[in-house]
Amino acid sequence: MATQPIPEELWTVREYLRTSWSPDREFVDGRIEERNLGEKEHSIIQRYLTVLFAIKRVEWGVEVFPELRTQTQSKRFRVPDVLVTRAGDAFDRYVTHPPLIAIEILSPEDTLTAMRAKAAEYRSFGIDNIWVIDPEPRMAYRYTSAGLEEVRSGELAVADTPIRVVLSELFAELDR
Repeated sequence: MATQPIPEELWTVREYLRTSWSPDREFVDGRIEERNLGEKEHSIIQRYLTVLFAIKRVEWGVEVFPELRTQTQSKRFRVPDVLVTRAGDAFDRYVTHPPLIAIEILSPEDTLTAMRAKAAEYRSFGIDNIWVIDPEPRMAYRYTSAGLEEVRSGELAVADTPIRVVLSELFAELDR
């Protein structure tokens, strides 16, 4: 007689918020989801973006947070690789209102299909600027109402702000 798999235990939001992991995990409808960990290229891109936004925070009117829990729905918490809020946006332990930018950096195990679903969730939450960076082929995407679109302009930007990330400078970090 075959044994039945044990059903995965469901967590409450409260249990999730009271638990910490290293690295942090996401919470999706009662389930804890591991995030694919980046390798060197992922880390370099994450560092570059975090430092760039930190250096430009006054000029650009932003605050930057690597890997900050973000509540996108009542029972969903995501952990974007880099999160950018408007200066002065207040929150307690985690983000509950749409930030200015959510940035995801693909790891070798990530797929664009899974990232599209996560980006759609971010869009439904109200985030207008969703950027996906793929270090391996050195490509960047933005998620818009039309879906995931490759950035061909050479820069990621936020409309009506001075925010500009030059992709050639970003990807040059991988060659250092």
